[in-house]
Amino acid sequence: MEEARSELEREEDEEATELLRDRFRLSTISIVEAQAKKSDMEISEPIVACISDLAFKYTEQLAKDLELFSQHAGRKTVNMEDVILSAHRNKHLASSLRSFCNDLKAKEIPSERKRKKASRKGDKASTSVVHIPDL
Repeated sequence: MEEARSELEREEDEEATELLRDRFRLSTISIVEAQAKKSDMEISEPIVACISDLAFKYTEQLAKDLELFSQHAGRKTVNMEDVILSAHRNKHLASSLRSFCNDLKAKEIPSERKRKKASRKGDKASTSVVHIPDL
């Protein structure tokens, strides 16, 4: 019985991954096509597919890294510090992410900031969690 449930869960996970991969691919293709048009360039379909696959694989690895960083810090939630840490090899990207994080903190309403601090007494990180909406 448990094996059947486990098999069903695995199949559902695979279906969800395929759906995400397809949506990601479509988004990537539209970005590549828009940038190509903007730059007055043509990009062949196999190259667009390759870019899409590489971007998806990179994103999968990034998600795994972010999960590991948050677990290592004893948290269950990924925060901006984890994202910035993931960019440590790319100084320009890390700098841009820090700037983005500081801008978010500056825009945050003071009363909301106090409420977040009070609710995170056990969490050592003092950065905000960024929610990225579905496309």
